[in-house]
Amino acid sequence: MLEGTLIRPLKKHCDERGYLCELIRSDGDYYYPFAMCYYSVSWKGVIRAWHRHPRTQQRDTFIVIQGMAKVCVYDMETDELNEHFIGEDNMVALTINGKFWHGFKAISDKPVILLNFPDKLYDYKNPDEERLPYNTDKIPYDWDIKMK
Repeated sequence: MLEGTLIRPLKKHCDERGYLCELIRSDGDYYYPFAMCYYSVSWKGVIRAWHRHPRTQQRDTFIVIQGMAKVCVYDMETDELNEHFIGEDNMVALTINGKFWHGFKAISDKPVILLNFPDKLYDYKNPDEERLPYNTDKIPYDWDIKMK
């Protein structure tokens, strides 16, 4: 796994009413520093990739609270690519080192609701975001094929 990538299982408390899932706690493994939180909704098949944060190396922490997403993290220097499946069937918080290219694809029939807890505030006047199209030839990855 690429340096700086962290996966934390999330604790779900289930009963006959449904469940409550703890996302952030300040007293242990669930805590990670963050500057803001936002969510996105993505329809089945939507790919939101590629981007990275080269100047600040902002760390993103993704939690999918509805649906399933395939999240990929790519190191252009070593050509290493990690694939992670997160969401309702695998409730985890995935923290990504901002120096690596990353993005996700909504793979469930339900819309994907992804929460992000970046550790830096978004600077509207000077955003730290470098982008490539999802199908760039600079990253050797086909979003339609699952890695082994």
